[in-house]
Amino acid sequence: MDRFKRIIIAIIFFLLISAVLFISNITNDIPLEELKAEFKKKNSRFVQVDGTFVHYVDEGEGIPIILLHGTGASLHSWDLWAERLKNRYRVLRITLPGFGLSGPHFDKKYKIKDYVNLLENFVEKIGVKKFHLVGNSLGGSIAWLYSSFYDKKVNKLVLINSSGFELDEVPFVIKIARNNYLNFLIKKTSPKFLVKKSLKEVYYDDKLISKSIIDRYYKLNLREGNRQAFIDRSLVDYTDHTSRLKKIKSKTLILWGQNDDWINVKFAQKFKTMIKGSKVTIMNKTGHIPMEERPFESLKIVEEFLVD
Repeated sequence: MDRFKRIIIAIIFFLLISAVLFISNITNDIPLEELKAEFKKKNSRFVQVDGTFVHYVDEGEGIPIILLHGTGASLHSWDLWAERLKNRYRVLRITLPGFGLSGPHFDKKYKIKDYVNLLENFVEKIGVKKFHLVGNSLGGSIAWLYSSFYDKKVNKLVLINSSGFELDEVPFVIKIARNNYLNFLIKKTSPKFLVKKSLKEVYYDDKLISKSIIDRYYKLNLREGNRQAFIDRSLVDYTDHTSRLKKIKSKTLILWGQNDDWINVKFAQKFKTMIKGSKVTIMNKTGHIPMEERPFESLKIVEEFLVD
């Protein structure tokens, strides 16, 4: 009986501590206008695509190049790339619904094919007929699936640590989002330690993660609706579209960080096998987001591919 009482007391103590931590760490959303004041770009634009609010940046002249970010990120992932690319290309950066200043999809459409449809409606709306397409992680999955349906619109395709194949293990923060008992940490408290942990997972070199990078990811996550959108996206069942990789005819570069803890480098070869004539480049001492961790080295590889 004494042992049983000790267990009950321990459980009650744990629940009380959890409640105190939860209440003391409740984090309110940041108003959109306040976030815009800090994170809107000089050439930022906002457009309704099928009833959904989309933030994008349009700058430079020349052949259009569209850049798609990954999970938890925003168009700001491409800041250093865009600064150089805009001297030669018309650079279009999109913050996907569910993230950043774009905020949640009004109808919770977060399947990869939903994002493909949104991208097609976006390029139709702004009148872009043919372009280079670059995607990282989630953005990579959208990019290659889009190319499989609209190959004639995609001049060259660049996949950076792309998702698409079923993973052996999902990232820690997505595990939390899928757990009905733990996802309150994302939905209500949004502790910074989760942001820091996720960034340490996607960077190879932790020393490159500055306070401003942590603050950007953290604050944009607090745009109204984004925390629930992250949970909603995490709960979307995996659909295997990889058979469509064989339909891609665009010249394709597969760029990967050797030290990716989210999507193992072994998947680079899987993409190469499926996409005829594709080229693989592996960057050593690099994690999941080369365009942020090693922007100049990764951009040099992509620029050489685009002009080849």
